[in-house]
Amino acid sequence: MPTPVGRLTVLYDADCPLCVHLRHWLLRQRQLVPLDLVPAGSQEARRRFPELDHTATLREITVVGDRGQVYRETSAWIVCLWALADHRAKAHWLATPAGLPFARMTVLGAAKWREALKGPDHEAGPSEAGHCEDGRCEVPGPPG
Repeated sequence: MPTPVGRLTVLYDADCPLCVHLRHWLLRQRQLVPLDLVPAGSQEARRRFPELDHTATLREITVVGDRGQVYRETSAWIVCLWALADHRAKAHWLATPAGLPFARMTVLGAAKWREALKGPDHEAGPSEAGHCEDGRCEVPGPPG
């Protein structure tokens, strides 16, 4: 049976410490499906996916498959785990009626943590810190 997707692009918030930490974690994992990690709202994200609502991708994790699939929020987290060798079985469980509430609560908890870090005055959109220029995006290195 062919794999339903051959490559995934994860759009993540490069201004969010949790998102950047998870980006580095994903890159350290053995991938069964290759993951491209691109800052949400960046020139590169807009070039690759002009049809997406890029403001929405900054509010919620979005993953795009190489065959046009778009996963958001809980489904996006599950498909990221599904792409990883050591976490595929957990992704299958999280997609079941028994696991889905746990996945949803995890995503909601992460979203609340992100919002608390950003504070009430933070506007959605990439920072002016120069993360992306000419479609080439840089993010902070791994912690430590």
